[in-house]
Amino acid sequence: IMFPFLVVVSISLREGNFSTGSLLPERPTLEHWFLAFGLPFTRADGTVVPPPYPVMWWLFNSVKVGLIASFGIVIISTISAYAFSRVKFAGRSWLLDGLFIMQMFPTTLALIALYSIFDGLGEVSPILGIDSQWSVILVYLSWVTLHIWTLKGYFDSVDPAMDKAAQIDGATPWQTFRYVFLPLAVPMIAVVFVLSFIGIINDYPIASVLLRSQENLTIAVGSRFYLNEKEYLWGDFSAAAILSGLPITIVFIIAQRYLVSGLTEGSVKG
Repeated sequence: IMFPFLVVVSISLREGNFSTGSLLPERPTLEHWFLAFGLPFTRADGTVVPPPYPVMWWLFNSVKVGLIASFGIVIISTISAYAFSRVKFAGRSWLLDGLFIMQMFPTTLALIALYSIFDGLGEVSPILGIDSQWSVILVYLSWVTLHIWTLKGYFDSVDPAMDKAAQIDGATPWQTFRYVFLPLAVPMIAVVFVLSFIGIINDYPIASVLLRSQENLTIAVGSRFYLNEKEYLWGDFSAAAILSGLPITIVFIIAQRYLVSGLTEGSVKG
């Protein structure tokens, strides 16, 4: 499992931009890492190599889009899941069936329609048009369908007696959700957040269709410029690829204590 990762690390430390060579570079260099961090690198012969692409800016875009969309997914899916689990209203079963059917079809199947929709919206409001990160965020918010079902399964497993106890104490439905169910669901919410964040950071099809200018690209889309018709910058590409995993690693470490209990509860109760 670790071998492909070690190969990528090895390529990022080799001289030149070659995909083949020894796993242990004969003359390791940090040139590709300097360029990935946006710093010029001076070679032994005095040649100064400028960064070819704004990798750190792309990484910032990815984190920004990922955090905003993931928080939005968590808020929408948590409130919706509680409503579907605990509130009885007309059309509830139809909506649940609709969500179930929607999650069977990946968003990539609607890329042409999405492009047409946001192209038209851009004529009215540029902030929701093509080459806008807010357009991409809105598409990512559609991923709530799966997570609504995940959280609903958890809320369904909570003893109904807790609702009755809260009502006896005079709590409103919102107070019951805020002070009783929400604290209990924190581990599962952490799982939803991390899974959403990972999916958004790694997404290529949606961002590649809706984003155009270099300053708006995410790192998954921007990295394609390293492999173009004229040259394949494998060393620079490898360093950028490793950097792209840094936000996911940080988020995973922060949420680790919640993830273990959340996955366990999901497997038992969900």
